Amino acid sequence: MSFPSSEVTTVCSLLMHASLGVTPDGLPLGLCAIKFWTRATFKGTTELKRHINPTRVPIEDKESLRWLETMRQSSALVADPARCIHIGDRESDIYELFVTAHELGTHFLVRSCVDRRADDGTQTIIAALDQQSTQGEHRIAVRDDNGKQSQAHLTIKYHRRPVLPALAKQKRSPALALTVICADEQETPEHRPPIHWRLITDLPITGVDEEAKLRSAERLVNLLALFCILAWRVFWLTMLNRTAPQASPRLVVTALEIRLLDQLVKDKTSSPAPTLSHYLTKIARLGGYLARAKDPPPGTMVMWRGLSRLTDIGLGATLGTSLVGK
Repeated sequence: MSFPSSEVTTVCSLLMHASLGVTPDGLPLGLCAIKFWTRATFKGTTELKRHINPTRVPIEDKESLRWLETMRQSSALVADPARCIHIGDRESDIYELFVTAHELGTHFLVRSCVDRRADDGTQTIIAALDQQSTQGEHRIAVRDDNGKQSQAHLTIKYHRRPVLPALAKQKRSPALALTVICADEQETPEHRPPIHWRLITDLPITGVDEEAKLRSAERLVNLLALFCILAWRVFWLTMLNRTAPQASPRLVVTALEIRLLDQLVKDKTSSPAPTLSHYLTKIARLGGYLARAKDPPPGTMVMWRGLSRLTDIGLGATLGTSLVGK
């Protein structure tokens, strides 16, 4: 068996970075910014990191620039940037992001992975935090890799102090007053590693009490953009069912869809004024939701399946009416 040596297949990956706007209750308001990009080459990038200090590479030459670009785009949509908090994972622990947020008048909260210099540079933020005594405790529900839920007992430390940029950036980046938060699980759970979280924010903290619980690239980009909007709508409906269950159903469903849902999913009891939650539950039932008394509110998967079925049925009803009459 022989293979043609002249045929070469080129695979081009398309990457996407999106910013989703949500309320403190978790209700998604919409997509604030999307950044698409491709990598021209992968060869040698890992080896390069072994020879060059990443902090000496300008942010404009790094993929992490997307965090700054989406922050600027998102902040431009907000009438009052001071009310906006940009939340990111450890990949967003970028000093230029902190500076950009400061310049835009907005705020940030990111999970930290860099032990930065603090004060006059003689100690790091983690070393300074280790000197703090425990300032509070908190319990959260967590799941292991198998989905088993348990309670985690966390001890909380936090402090606010000057944080310095890396030495290679100190001429173009100012020191910033930031708050560093440490959340550690004291016990060692059986089925998962203990929690050790480090967070960094420009917001002040006065206590540990919670206030809120918190075949072309162009065609592919268009498709992904459409999927983003669809995903937002499904998420929006899912959370709207939890945050505004008593709202009018006409907020999200048409008169035709209401008639179809009443025919497809019969009411167990009569309801004089059906609410938004009443019809969103019917949509979820089309997607397989059982709606038993002790069941939690429907999630995004059953909402997506129910909406897909309702859309197809609605299209059939519209076509049937136009073809054979009412």
